[in-house]
Order: sequence, then C-alpha cells, then structure tokens
Amino acid sequence: MSLHYTLSVQAPKITSDLLNVTPPQREKRLSGRDFSEGLWVDTAKWFGKDVCSVLENIKDISFSKVEEIRLRVGQPLMVLTPDKDYFISREGGVCSPDKAYLASREDLASALERMTHSSVYAAEEDLKKGFLTLPGGHRVGVVGETILNQGHIHTIKHVSSLNLRIARDITGQGLKLLPSLMGGGGVFCHTLLISPPRAGKTTLLRDLIRLISNGVSQLGLRGQTVGVLDERGELAGMWQGVPTYDLGWRTDVLDGCPKAIGMSMMVRSMAPQVIAMDELGHADDVAALFDALRTGVKILSTAHASSLEEARKRPTLNHLLEQGVFERLVVLSRKHGPGTIDGVYDLETGRTL
Repeated sequence: MSLHYTLSVQAPKITSDLLNVTPPQREKRLSGRDFSEGLWVDTAKWFGKDVCSVLENIKDISFSKVEEIRLRVGQPLMVLTPDKDYFISREGGVCSPDKAYLASREDLASALERMTHSSVYAAEEDLKKGFLTLPGGHRVGVVGETILNQGHIHTIKHVSSLNLRIARDITGQGLKLLPSLMGGGGVFCHTLLISPPRAGKTTLLRDLIRLISNGVSQLGLRGQTVGVLDERGELAGMWQGVPTYDLGWRTDVLDGCPKAIGMSMMVRSMAPQVIAMDELGHADDVAALFDALRTGVKILSTAHASSLEEARKRPTLNHLLEQGVFERLVVLSRKHGPGTIDGVYDLETGRTL
C-alpha cells in the first residue's frame, strides 16, 4: 500500500460531548465500566469499520490500563497494558493468537485515512519521521517500506504496522519529585529525565510543566513562564490551536516545530524562564540549546536512555553532560509500572537525592 492512494474514507468528526472534552474532564463525566466502554468507542473511531467493530466490543480490558493498540498486516490485533499483551478476537474478546482477528492491508489503509483526516499528503512530513499525532497527544507509529531520495526518506509505502500509543495525563508524581529538582532560593534546576520507551517520561514532563507554570507555594516556587517545544504534538495535544492538556497558566506552546529551530524562536518571541521539550538527542538540537542557555533560560527535557551510563554512550547527550548543562538527572523505568523513579542525581556533586 502506498501512501498515495485514493482517499475516500472520512475521518472521524470530533463533535460528540465525550470527544470535545479533555481527558481529565472525561474522567469526571464517566466512571467505572461506562468510562472504559466510552473510551473504547471513542478510540475505535480512528479505525476502519472492521477494526472499529472489534474495539467497540471490548469489555474485558479496562481502557485505563491500555498503553498501545497494534495492527500488523496478517497478524493478530493486539492490545498492550503494563502487565500483559492481549490478542483480540473478531467479537472483541480476549483469546489465543490463533483465534484473534487478523489485521488486513485494508484495515491499515482505512486507519491511515481516518488518522490523517483523509489527507495523507498533508501529514506526509510527519509520516516521513515514522509517526502521526492524533488529538489528545496520542501518537501513532507507522512503519513500512521507505522510499529514499538522495539519502533522505521521501515517503513510505506498503505500510505494514501501526502502533497507537495512548497518551495519559497523570498528576501527582511531579509534585513528589519537584523538591529534588530545586536549588537554593526556590530556583528550578536544569533537568533531564531519561527512560526507555513506555516508562512514563512524557507524562511526568507534562506534570512538571504544569507545576512550574502555576507555581507551588509550599515549595517556594513562584509560577514561571514556560515555553514548550511540542515537536510531535504529544505534550499539549494541540487540536485546532487549543491544548488538550492543561500545561499551566503561564505556558506557551510551539506546536510541530523542530526543536533546533523552535528554541531560538521561543526565546525571541516569548521570553520564557523555562524551556521544556521532549526527546532531546539530535545533533542539531545541541547548538540551539547552548544558544538558549546564554539567555539565562532553564532547560527541562527528556531523552531515551535507561541509565546514566547508557546516556553517556549517546554522543549528543554525553556532550551535554560533559559540559555540565544539566544539574539534575531523573532515571525512570517500568520496574513497578510506568513512571517508576529509579533515581534522582545531583550532577554537580554526584550525590543521589
């Protein structure tokens, strides 16, 4: 399947009362089984009619536990939670792999049409990077056959797998962590959050942004202007220019802009006290980050690594660590579920906090 197929399927319209509210508001509208079933129906609309019917009928898996929904051509439909991977039958029940619904190439094509609002061309720049972002900050991983042009990905065809990763807005963890991220006089420290995939770093980053933006009086932290570089649309979950998630009263969001470009734009236009971003690590980001530091702005970022030792093996991260850019390092894992804090380190003294 090429991405350049004829578009005919209409994307789901976000018009219902349930779909028009933010995730925390949805939780107030629905509870228990009704809440779970409502969100399954909500999510199912991003898929073609066959997969939609399967997902709408799921009763045995609480949506609150779902991390990923995976479609692979010719393979069983899977739902992943922190504890287990589930295979799903055509009737929406949990089953063995040999009795599960097998995703077809047409299922993936229909899902892509809905997820791109019947405009794959408009989403092609994101697809070249291997992902799409849906309203609410949910990210869809896309893989298949890449077509190269002068060493760069031109497009993807014969898409073979889709992975819908469910974004969560979980509060509270950031407040427990924040005292360790502050220096003298209630000043927030340059902080790097690291973890392997699916360990909760984006969720924690979102919570910290909100706290820093609003301020925490009991910690002596005054509300600060935060500039968020939301390159992948996951942090704010922007939908038609409005954030899906609450990132605080003093937060400005630059959506869909590469971090290397966005840092200088944000400094010049919005004068932030803190710049927050997800998945730092590209070489292009480093020079822009050093330029931002010269203005006195504080940096809050995440990166992929399972430990400080692993982070030092990544050239760009190691350069930043050697230059003493970050004052605090937070290591997350999935040992006790997503968001497990394995350690907090004062990088200036080498102490464990």
